[in-house]
This record gives sequence, structure tokens and C-alpha cells, in this order.
Amino acid sequence: MKRTAITAVTLAVLAPLAGCGGAASAGDGSTVTVTVGYQSKTINTVTAGTLLRSLGAFERELHTLGAEDGKTYKVKWEDYATGAPITAQMTAGKIDIGSMGDFPLLLNAARGKQLGRPTKLVSVTGYNLRGGLNTVVTSPDSTIDDLRDLRGKKVSTSVGSAADGTLVRALQRAGIHPAHGIRKLNQQPAVGASALAAGSVDALSQFVAWPGLLAHQGKAKALYDGAELNLPTFHGVTAREDFAKERPTVLEAFLKAQATATRYLNEHPATAAEKVARATGLPAEAVYLYNGAHGIATFDPSLKPRLVAALKKDVPILKSAKLVDGVDVDAFVDDRYVRRALGSAAYAEQVAAEPPEGRSEVWAKGSSRTRSFTSPKDLLRHVAAHRSAVRAAYVPDARTGTLWFADRAVWVADGPDLVPFVTAASARAYLDGHADATLLDSYADALRRAAS
Repeated sequence: MKRTAITAVTLAVLAPLAGCGGAASAGDGSTVTVTVGYQSKTINTVTAGTLLRSLGAFERELHTLGAEDGKTYKVKWEDYATGAPITAQMTAGKIDIGSMGDFPLLLNAARGKQLGRPTKLVSVTGYNLRGGLNTVVTSPDSTIDDLRDLRGKKVSTSVGSAADGTLVRALQRAGIHPAHGIRKLNQQPAVGASALAAGSVDALSQFVAWPGLLAHQGKAKALYDGAELNLPTFHGVTAREDFAKERPTVLEAFLKAQATATRYLNEHPATAAEKVARATGLPAEAVYLYNGAHGIATFDPSLKPRLVAALKKDVPILKSAKLVDGVDVDAFVDDRYVRRALGSAAYAEQVAAEPPEGRSEVWAKGSSRTRSFTSPKDLLRHVAAHRSAVRAAYVPDARTGTLWFADRAVWVADGPDLVPFVTAASARAYLDGHADATLLDSYADALRRAAS
């Protein structure tokens, strides 16, 4: 990689962090400190970060390993808002294991190769096969209701993130040049959210959990569902190659712990959402939207061929933005460690596994479980009869399957059916093919119809 492969924007993010932090795998021979970089509020990474940490699963695996090899292991957790500073710390030799989204993973690979500190993609945390983890939102009172309306407008995103990749692709499909057709602002997610609330940007393109959080809070409405792209998106775990070679048993211990956290999340989704909420300050209802039993994200550590293939399709997007010259994805992906951690048979089973189908769900107040329904109309009928007892209600978009809050969805009446959508544009596309269907004015209208 030539040094010019990383743009000034990327360097501005990475460079200030290159000299901070402590030694990652330091020790006197008998004590080993493992430094893990994670993004607590990027809740698609919780099985390698927030939830994993709260469960203490990695520490238990290291205690078992220490009993075998006589070493004392310590874990240092470092929390960041995005993947870029994790990459900076990894290439400085100060973080051993990190988690981030697909586009940042490619930047991680490129930067590691450029600086002579190569990294490896060793597992996946959560994924969505259609791309629903990233969403473009506008303010609730915005008159913008179609992506094409963004031409010439100010749009906030985190350049080089998975959400930026979704924005670029979506704009291209809408016939808008992603660099010149809009006024793109490179901002951290929290800064972009504040800018949207202040009216200083017209739209915000961000990754999990920001779009769902803002919608839940009534601070945004969805403009574009990333699942419209029908391209997989995911977050994964990356490790420094030298660390993996020097301490393979430690990396495998981490991946075993990740598998434990994944099982816990899948078996106790509501409880896991509560744990993540307590650790991050995010509303549990927003966490569950993504990490629930039928949430937008599916959690599985295996490196599925479809995800690797999607990663290869991301490279040209980053090249066109002059963020990388290129990435050898096949050389970057290394499933040896997770295969050993899970066992060959279990790993093969997870590679072949499909995500669960979307279901309508209600989370009742005071309950540690959710209740699913066979149709959105059945859910609405239940909500109408138990409004004061409902903590949150979720429905899958009829076209993309993306789960969304029922009270933030766009509803259509089609004969006796009540059909939900994440965006108005998606609802209009449905109406174009269903002449007798009508757009409802509000969620209250949908509830009244369901109850009648």
C-alpha cells in the first residue's frame, strides 16, 4: 500500500491516537495484559464488546487458560465511538483485538498493511443479509421523504463507515453523485445526531444503533432503509497478526468467550438488551430493535462466504473515495482461530445457518420476554387492547423485513390487512403495485382499524 492510499480525512482521525495508550500484550513473562478495543454503543458488536464484558466470559476463559499454562492474564477494555481510533491503536501495537463494521474493517486491513502491522478478520459479531443495519434518517418534521430529495442537501455521516458506504450506494442508485450531488459532512454519530436536531444538516446516515435510537426518541424518521440495497452488512472482530501468531490460545479464548456471549444473547434476548442498556445508557427498547429475537441483526461468529463476498464488493466503494488503493480480502480473512474455538462441526453448522424470519413482537412492561404475533394486524389488535401495558412493539417492513418500531412505522391498509414499512418511500413502492391499498395517516389510525 502506498501512503497516499489513506486520505487526509482518515489520517486526521487516526494520527492523533497513534501515540497514546499502554502496551497491549505487556508483561513480565508470567503476567499478560490483553487489550480489547470495542464500541459500546455500536450494539451490533456487543458479543465482542459490551455484552461480552458484562458477562465476564473472556476473563473466565483466560482464568482457565492461566490454570493450564501458569500465566496470569488481565484484560484491558477500551471503548470508542467508531472503528477508526481502534485501528489507530492496533497499528500502534496498543490494541490486540478490536471490533468494527465492514467498511472500517477494510480500512483496518489497508492501514495495517501500509504500516507493516497486518491484521486479520477472525470472526463476525452481527450481520444483516440485506443491509438493514444502516439507515438514513431526517428530522420528524422534514418535508424530505425520498432519497432523491437529498440532492444539494447537507448530509451527516462518518466517512469510511458502513453507514457512509450505504449512503454512497443509495445515492448512486438514486442517480445522485455521492461526492458532488450532496454536501457531505464527516461527523461522529453523536455530533451528527445533534446537528440533525439543530437543523444544521438535512439528513443523517448512520449505523446501528443511532437511527433506531433517534426514531425511538421521536427525534428522527427513517428516509432510507439500508435493506433496500439487498447487500449484506456486518460487524466483525479483527486481531493483529503478530498477536494472533504469538498468542493463538488467547485469541481462541476470546472467540470462545464471544461464542458464549452469542449464545446468551440468542437465548435471553430481552435480558441481554437490558444488560447492554445498563452498560451504555441506551434505551433497552432501542437495543432490542437490533439485537432482539427477530431483530435487525443476526448474531453468529462464523465467517460466512456471503459476508466475505460482500466485503469484496465494498472495496471499490472505498477505492472510489480514495480511502484505499485496494485490499486483498482473501488474505485478510482468517477463520482458523474461530474454527478451532468452536470446533469444526459446530463451525460448519453455523456457517450454514440462516437468520430467523422477521416476526411482529410486543415487549410488555415488567416482562423479561417478548410475545410474537403471526401478523402485524394481530400485534396492533393486541396493542390497542393493552396500550398501558406495552413497553415497545416491533413490526417487520413488508418489503425488506427490517424490524422497526410499530409506532414509528408507515402503515398501509390493503383490504383487511394492515401493512407496515420503515419508510414512506417503501410504502409508496408498495402502493404502486397494490391499487386498492391506501396510506394511513397515523399509527393511531392503524390501531383503530385493527381494533374495529
